[in-house]
Amino acid sequence: MTTLADKLDSLTMAGHLFEEMDERMVRCTACAHRCKIKPGRRGICQVRFNQDGVLRVPFGYVAALNLDPVEKKPFAHLLPGSDALTFGMLGCDFHCDFCQNWLTSQTLRDPRAAIPPDYIRQIAPEEVVRIAQRGSAGVVVSSYNEPLITSEWAVAIFERAKQAGLRTAYVSNGNATPQVLDYLRPHLDAYKIDLKSMRDRSYRQMGGVLKNVLDTIRRAYDLGLWVEVVTLVIPDFNDSPEELWEAARFLVSVSPSIPWHVTAFHPDYKHDGQATTPAILQQAADVGQEAGLQHIYAGNLPGRVGSLEDTHCPQCRAALIRRRGYTIIDYRLTADGKCPQCGAVIPGVWTDRPETVQLGGWGLPRQVL
Repeated sequence: MTTLADKLDSLTMAGHLFEEMDERMVRCTACAHRCKIKPGRRGICQVRFNQDGVLRVPFGYVAALNLDPVEKKPFAHLLPGSDALTFGMLGCDFHCDFCQNWLTSQTLRDPRAAIPPDYIRQIAPEEVVRIAQRGSAGVVVSSYNEPLITSEWAVAIFERAKQAGLRTAYVSNGNATPQVLDYLRPHLDAYKIDLKSMRDRSYRQMGGVLKNVLDTIRRAYDLGLWVEVVTLVIPDFNDSPEELWEAARFLVSVSPSIPWHVTAFHPDYKHDGQATTPAILQQAADVGQEAGLQHIYAGNLPGRVGSLEDTHCPQCRAALIRRRGYTIIDYRLTADGKCPQCGAVIPGVWTDRPETVQLGGWGLPRQVL
């Protein structure tokens, strides 16, 4: 019987993101773990492996393919109101106990995430882009699992998506290397990065290092990618005013115009803590505003966080984009991305045809395979 591991190993190609070492060992550079992998062994992610001195990497399949509102990623300043064709593979380089995509992220690591092999759909990069075009998507996004560890597959799709005039984006934990960011840069427009904590001890419990994520945020911004940052605010884990202040101050040091999404946690996977309340999100937003961030959004509690779902002009405070959940209710930005009231330029990736922005859309993902 074909196992899931067998099927995943058959859907691979020779990778680009690695360095050769002695005795046919390779060092993977797709994520900041920089795994040294001996022949016949796997990296921490479990889906990149050394076969006779060649790093084999995931290619040619999707485990999920949906048309999502781009607001669900979440992006607030990337073509609001547009649909994002979102594809995902399997595996992750972290093991967060609060993961809300654990069935796809913890494959081959946690037996409970053992999805059946026929869940995998073989597909060509060209077909992914054709599906995006048929669905009138404005953005193609790699998400659901950790995209850094499947970057060769993402680039194969993104190359064709860019040729078709589509925007491209990553939804990632930010555990990147300079090598993978340089590899992605010609093909990537936007990067949503999770900033899960400002405590290195917490990151090490998840399987990472805080500095690597902070370096990724700064480097992605310096490379000219459109960057938005998300903090899943978890009671008694990362919601103290001191830690929120540290996160906000760091983002301001990179750029006060980076949108910061503070989103609500609900108990999932192995973390059984208290769900995040609107008051906790309001406190986080207040901290961000006091620190000097210009655009702060509260997510996962639609209709319960007041104007924190909306985009405001940082200069005159006019409401420019009004939202409820993943739906755009009103859009007032000009064709050149300015506030119509005071003329301030609003950083982001905007349509030059504001009359085409979809108002009152589905606001829900739609499966396409």
